[in-house]
This record gives sequence, structure tokens and C-alpha cells, in this order.
Amino acid sequence: MIQKPKGTYDVFGDYGKQIKYLENLLNTLMDTYHYEYVRTPIFESSSLFHRGVGETTDIVSKETYDFKDRGDRDMTLRPEGTAGVVRSFIENKMYARADMPVKTWYYGPMFRYERPQAGRFREFYQFGVEVFGTPSPMMDAEVISIPVTLFRLLGLKGIQVKINSLGDQESRELYRTALLKHFQPYLSELCSDCKERYSKNPLRILDCKKDKDLQCMKDAPKLSDYLSESSKKHFEQLKQYLEALGIDYVVDEHLVRGLDYYTETVFEVEADIQGFGSNNVLCAGGRYNHLVEHLDGPQTPGVGFALGYERILSALEKEEITLGEENKVDVYVIPMSEEFNGKTFALTQTLRMNGFITETDYLGRNLKGNFKQADRLLASFLILVGEDEEKEHIYTIKNNQTKEEYQVDQDYIVMFLDEKLQELESSCDDHCQCGHHECHCKEGGCHHHE
Repeated sequence: MIQKPKGTYDVFGDYGKQIKYLENLLNTLMDTYHYEYVRTPIFESSSLFHRGVGETTDIVSKETYDFKDRGDRDMTLRPEGTAGVVRSFIENKMYARADMPVKTWYYGPMFRYERPQAGRFREFYQFGVEVFGTPSPMMDAEVISIPVTLFRLLGLKGIQVKINSLGDQESRELYRTALLKHFQPYLSELCSDCKERYSKNPLRILDCKKDKDLQCMKDAPKLSDYLSESSKKHFEQLKQYLEALGIDYVVDEHLVRGLDYYTETVFEVEADIQGFGSNNVLCAGGRYNHLVEHLDGPQTPGVGFALGYERILSALEKEEITLGEENKVDVYVIPMSEEFNGKTFALTQTLRMNGFITETDYLGRNLKGNFKQADRLLASFLILVGEDEEKEHIYTIKNNQTKEEYQVDQDYIVMFLDEKLQELESSCDDHCQCGHHECHCKEGGCHHHE
């Protein structure tokens, strides 16, 4: 039997419903923020990621899926979203638009060859935001507010933002010199990766998970002592804007992020997830004021973030939060015998074209079997199609919860069902205690989180 590749997974059933719900929620959320959707190719020129993400990053040096195409060109499956969006921004001359800043969002599959483990896959899905054209710390705060708002909407608790400033290029150069001086006596204690980072990008030593408990890491110089006045001002204003939005944050001096292109603001958003251990980070991002020009575009400041679908859905599972509606249909149409299958099929299609979630029998079940199938599908209403209905053009419609029956002229079926389904939805809203727009009623009230 052929099986899926290691580090990948299939989407179906309840998991598929949750992903669909999350995507719809993201669509709605990004509309309210007035961000435009962008989509870039799944594979791009390898040089884009080597130059954009950084040669010294683990992503490029260890994890990319690289291949030669039939034209002998070096190609890479995208390991992250930012570089591709920046390439698109430059190639499509979005920098010439009059409606700056350009605020974009994306979602789609990314690929990294790493050891599969809980919540980590070789093919994974990412949602991200990239904004171009303003250096304002107000935009940093707006970008940070998006995942915070999303996590609140999903019902996650203990949401907290960690922020730090990497400073401008002047600040980073001063800090780089200080780090080289500090770590030079301790090179023998550092892991092999950090020894390589020492000469290429010493700032990334602070992002090492292996050496984080070493005393030399704890005693490392603080970046805040090397910030320029403009960087200090930017960081202070960011904190003021976050406070204005009511967003809790802490300043984490050791937060540097693992990508080479970040400048000024970097951040992580975490939630209090039972079972995640010490790493409750669900989202990360920051500002990159020189990436566009580094990839041959005009000097354009940018800021963004990314989060993984799989980690979000894992967090929701740990917190016992269920997304999406039950697998229910509005109407189940039942033929009284095989000779009425054609009429039943036509009515089913008519109801679907009028916006009702409709199902019918495809297996030749008897009447009792169809009633059971309607119950499995949690059908709100049943429509019976038989000899009397065909002659009189009057259909029996049954409320599948109350068992109440109605005789409805075929010309008024759509109007009748629309009215009755609105009554059911209104009744649910009256009984719901949590205020969630996707709640459904059952005995005892709301069961959105059940």
C-alpha cells in the first residue's frame, strides 16, 4: 500500500471542518482590517530564499527542499512566506501604488525538511501578514493586534505578547561587535552551530536552544544598551500603542528570532496552553526595513508575522475548543418509492440552488432507513415526495426535531423553509449564553465548546 510521505498528513472529517472554519474566520478578520489577499508560487528560485531568509539560518542551511528543474535551474519549495511576498511586491511594482501602505495577507503550504514531531511537519500550512511602505510603530502595533484578536476570537486564554527591539543597522553593528568580544573566550563551550554563527551572525547565538542555559548566554550584553536614539524612540512608541489597544506585553531582551532580515521590532505571541510545556508561542514576527532593497527593490520598510495552522489547531485541541458547525443539513428529501427518485432529485437540486444545505437518498433505503439517515445528518427538516405530492403539488414538510408536520404548496417551499430556518436560528440565539455566532442549541443551552 502506498502511504503518504513522512512528515505530511491528510485532511478529512472533523479536522477538515476545523481548518475550513479557521480559514473562513481569517478571511473575515482580514477584511475587517482591510488587508488584501496575495498568493505566491509554492516553488521559487533558490536564490530568493538564500538571499531573503539568510544563508546563516537553519532554514536555508539545513531544511530547504532544493531541486533542479528540467531547465537546470535551482528551485526551492518555499520554506516560509515573507520572501515570496516581498519578491511579488517588487516584481509587480506595488511600491508605485498611491494607496500606501500596502497591507497584504496570505496562507498556504510551506516545506521544511526537519525531524517530524508533535505539531511539526515537513509540509505545514502558514497564515501570515506583510505590510509595506511605513516605518511607523503604529503599524507594528496593528500587526501585533491581528494574532492577538484571532486568538481571543478562538477562545484561547492567557494571551501575552513578548517584544524586543533589534535596533537599526547602526545599533546592530555596535551590538555585533560587543557580542563578538563577549563570546570569544567561551567559543569552546558553544555548540557547533553557534561556533559557525559566531563568525557569520553572532546575534543568532542568542536564539540557540542548545546553549540557552550556559552562563555565558545569561551574561551576554543586552541589546537595549546599544540602541540608537531613533530605535529607542520607535520602541517606546510601540509600547504606548500596544497599551492604547489594551494588549498585554513583556519586554524580552533575549528575543531575537531566527531570521536574518529582522530590524527594530521583533515579537512573539503566546497563550496559556495546557500540555504545551514551556513553549506556548503560537505566532512570531517583526519588522524588516531593508529586505525589499536587499532583494533589488527600492528602499521600503516592512513588517509582518506568520503562524502555523497545525500549532493553532493543536492548541485548540489541548484546550478542548471545537471549531465549526456540526455535520448537519437543512433539508433531507425522501422519495416514497423508487419511481419518485427523479422528482426527488430535481427538488433536491432546486433547494440547493436556493441556498439550502440539502441531501437525499442515493442507496435505495426504505422509509425507516431514510429517517435514520436524516437523523445521522442532523437534518432540520424532511420533505416527503410521493404520489399525493406529485398529483396535488402539495408537499409534506416535517420538522425533524419537534416532529411537527406542514402541508406546503410546491411554489412556496423555498419561502416556507427560509422562514422556518430563520426561526430556528433566532431561537438558538435566544438560548445561547456565550454569544458566539456559530453556536447551536440543544437541551440545556449552548454547546459551542462541548
